[in-house]
Amino acid sequence: MIRAIVVDDEPLARQRLRQLLAEQSDIKLERECTNGLEAVEAIDELKPDLVFLDVQMPELDGFGVVDAVGPEHMPAVLFVTAFDQHALKAFEVHALDYLLKPFDRERFSTALERARRWIGDGDSQRQSLAPLLEQVHQGRPASDRILVKSGVHHVFVKLAAIQWVEAEDNYVRLHVEGTSHLVRQTLSGMLGRLDARRFRRIHRSAIVNLDFVQELSPWSSGDYAVLMKDGTKLTLSRTFRDQFGEWL
Repeated sequence: MIRAIVVDDEPLARQRLRQLLAEQSDIKLERECTNGLEAVEAIDELKPDLVFLDVQMPELDGFGVVDAVGPEHMPAVLFVTAFDQHALKAFEVHALDYLLKPFDRERFSTALERARRWIGDGDSQRQSLAPLLEQVHQGRPASDRILVKSGVHHVFVKLAAIQWVEAEDNYVRLHVEGTSHLVRQTLSGMLGRLDARRFRRIHRSAIVNLDFVQELSPWSSGDYAVLMKDGTKLTLSRTFRDQFGEWL
């Protein structure tokens, strides 16, 4: 039995998918989500085999859901869209299937059969999701927020509110106003999402927001001590001193 969830902010679109899925003997609809935030929490909680994911949703769109969950942790995905030329080209380039609204029963069956093969192949589709996100993001304005997990829920954090970032194995920890959030991301990947005018890498394992740096002072062997406004003490490695040329 394939466990599926449907994610779409339009009630009629969810109803259409619900009706078509009811005709499939090997699929169980576990949940319907009305927005991207619900989708991230449902994927995290239920670990479904298949997600019907609307591309265009307010707050957090379909690509934002994939980004938040992480391509390597996503179940098989069938994207659903009314019309997004940039997205459609990206799907075609990376051999990913999609349902263009309004779709008929025959088109649905074709896409579903492909999804069944993806589920059987395991990681075959996941390998295409990361380059898909990269291509899509190149054609869209950067977001000023990031979705992070806080307890059992997810919350949006403004990137400008991040005081500093530290690497923790395959994650990064975002330090924000007296609390912190662990995010599936590399330090380099995180740096690519941040405003280069405000954020600088100071160490192989740390990034700082210049708005929250209180003091820089020479330390030893060419390194500098970095005192943050919240009292945190960090190190500016000499390897990254050129990032602070105008300060030093």
